[in-house]
Amino acid sequence: MKQLDVNLMHPVEQINVIIGRIYKSGMTTTSGGNISIRDKNGDIWITPSGVDKGSLTVKDIMQVKRDGTLIGPHKPSSELPFHKAIYEARPELTAIIHAHPPALVAFSIAGIVPDTKIVPQAHNICGDIGFAPYGTPGSEDLGEKIAHEFREGNYKAVIMENHGVVLGGTDMMDAYQRFETLEFCCRTIVNAKRLGQVNYLSDEQVSQYVHHLPSNVAHSMDIQHPSEERAIRTEMVNIIRRACDQGLMISTYGTVSVRWGNSNDFLITPSNIARWDIVSSDLVQIKNGMAEAGKTPSRSVALHQRIYQLNPHINSIICTQPVNLMAHAVSGSKFDVRTIPESWIFLQDVPSIPFGLIYNDVDSVAKMFQKNRVVLVENDSIFITGDKLLNTFDYLEVAEFSANSLVMAASIGPLQPIGDEEIDDLRVAFNVK
Repeated sequence: MKQLDVNLMHPVEQINVIIGRIYKSGMTTTSGGNISIRDKNGDIWITPSGVDKGSLTVKDIMQVKRDGTLIGPHKPSSELPFHKAIYEARPELTAIIHAHPPALVAFSIAGIVPDTKIVPQAHNICGDIGFAPYGTPGSEDLGEKIAHEFREGNYKAVIMENHGVVLGGTDMMDAYQRFETLEFCCRTIVNAKRLGQVNYLSDEQVSQYVHHLPSNVAHSMDIQHPSEERAIRTEMVNIIRRACDQGLMISTYGTVSVRWGNSNDFLITPSNIARWDIVSSDLVQIKNGMAEAGKTPSRSVALHQRIYQLNPHINSIICTQPVNLMAHAVSGSKFDVRTIPESWIFLQDVPSIPFGLIYNDVDSVAKMFQKNRVVLVENDSIFITGDKLLNTFDYLEVAEFSANSLVMAASIGPLQPIGDEEIDDLRVAFNVK
């Protein structure tokens, strides 16, 4: 899938990349949703009306000049009025996304505004969410109701009653990350409610996350890129994109690291670069405890480093937020992997630790991986470790599949776990220590 470059791509290219990404992720339908960009001339570039979102090309995107002149082969989206209204209400916004993703629509039709304080970065990205009363699609009335929320509430995301959601951004990447993150929050909340209650973070806990951006990491100019290191970069990028494609990682969260050489040096994903769009040169080399000059590593870099130092058998780590695993993390429901033999063999028993511990007690958490392959962090993430990166990714897939099955089973009846005697048999049969 083509990567997004908001600085150099023409608006029609940006729109085409993002609408394709939204459609392939199952967050819109063939006919549903619309997105736009307002350029510096005041022209609006917008998806057309009645054209298949699954096969849209740059030639299909419509240009609406400031004077209302239409340029392009189709009619512009019927929702153009509310795009215009939002741009007039909020001049700093230059990109708008409107769609009907299922979880957000669930909140829309229930008349409930989602609380994004289930994980820290979500609230920072989405902020508080507005709610616009119902209006006829394509009408000036709907445009005014939505614009009122953007203008008076200073929101960047608004739930549309019995309709969907609309989000604005300072550029298309900003808008898309807000859209994707908000849908992730809603899916997580819905799944968590199937398991039990949802536990939200306090403002203080959310701010904890912000303050842990590693701004004081020492930097090294002595960076070499031998063939082995370059190959690892390529593998990491491929796994990150694969994780995004499979819904195991979103653009605003996900950390991958891989040890290289015969030491505790490793490569790790950077902070503040969309996971969908990471390229090899974005990855940060950590050498002798120092980060590659000019780059900021993931917030959890200290924990990754300590895990490698204390666990020589671990050569790769993935930290991410798949919705079903996060449903367990935000509900406090036990992630019991004694579901089917594969799940227990690959993951064994998975402990859960309190929010904030991965920053406040790095040593204790790192030592847990001497006995555990996987650790769930409440209201934060899942940490999965392994030898080869592909194996670690496989464990991640198995973990999310298992979590999904548990969420589904919650609607049917209580889990009937594999018993201790059967677990002992698995230990012997598969040489599990």
